[in-house]
Amino acid sequence: MEEERLKAILESLLFAAGEPVSLARLAAVLDNVPKEAIRKALNEMTLAYAGGRGIALEQVAGGYQLRTPKEHALYVRKLLAAKPPRLTRPLLETVAIVAYRQPITRPEIEQLRGVDSGGVLETLLERRLIKIAGRKEAPGRPLIYATTPEFLEAFSLKDLESLPDLSEFREVQDAAEPAPEQTPEAPAEPSPEQLELNPSAESAEAASAEGTAPADAHDPQSETQESPPEPDRRDDEAT
Repeated sequence: MEEERLKAILESLLFAAGEPVSLARLAAVLDNVPKEAIRKALNEMTLAYAGGRGIALEQVAGGYQLRTPKEHALYVRKLLAAKPPRLTRPLLETVAIVAYRQPITRPEIEQLRGVDSGGVLETLLERRLIKIAGRKEAPGRPLIYATTPEFLEAFSLKDLESLPDLSEFREVQDAAEPAPEQTPEAPAEPSPEQLELNPSAESAEAASAEGTAPADAHDPQSETQESPPEPDRRDDEAT
């Protein structure tokens, strides 16, 4: 088969698949083409797509896949009106433990995290980022977990050997954790010393609410309306 025709067929196969396709699977379709010829054509296609085009050919999850460049993700999401699936900090933390320590059991995960991880594992199983890989030969025969090809595809990894360092994974975790919300501070309550310095403050507020003045309040009009002093009667008695 001619090289250019082979590349065109491979492009059609990868476009129609919509998921990573392994070399063995491509060779099974192109049964009359040697694997080395297919691998060579794929490598040349990878270089051709790398020239700033809108589609890239990448090795992901043990296969080859046509993908849009990361720098175009914003526009693709707008077109599809879809939000990218986000992983919370507990999900990222747990899937990282599984990825770096697999195969691993739930008690071992919870020992590392220090919290119950049943709900987190269920969510990761539903998203097909991890799978049940069997049972451990230990008392109780607990389930063991491992990552899936979907995990490699979600993180754009060729294989498990391409896992980033733990420091890089922690940076992803920190970026995924939402900033704590700031709540407005409540007004400070008056201290006992302030209440002692102004003992009539509460009574004045209560009186104003009832529409009356406090008993010990100073009324300037009350002084002007007081009756004049009575005359001294001792002079009349003396006369």
